[in-house]
Amino acid sequence: MSAKKERDDLYDDASGDIAIGDLDSAVEKYRECVSIDAQFFDGWHALGMALFKSGKAKEAIGASLMATQIEPNDQLVWTALSQMYMAEGKIAEAEEAKSNATVLGLGGKVVKDGS
Repeated sequence: MSAKKERDDLYDDASGDIAIGDLDSAVEKYRECVSIDAQFFDGWHALGMALFKSGKAKEAIGASLMATQIEPNDQLVWTALSQMYMAEGKIAEAEEAKSNATVLGLGGKVVKDGS
């Protein structure tokens, strides 16, 4: 099986785990996804969300920051990151992430193409 197929199968399985409420299993599978492909945006974003739902906001922030490095112009990851920072009491960081999400929502970019 190719690495991409294995990654995608794990991602799908983890998403199924989320649907039935098995966050621990989903987190482990999302971790495997990003260990197979460190540039897998969907895996990092999903890992961040699953960790956050598991009450692990600090770890969730780390995973979400990885996602922003891969896709800096994704509005949803910045919105989620803002919520994660709020949960940790990091107001300035939450406001910055929210600002990035707002810019993207208005059609702007956080990182310009070619930057």
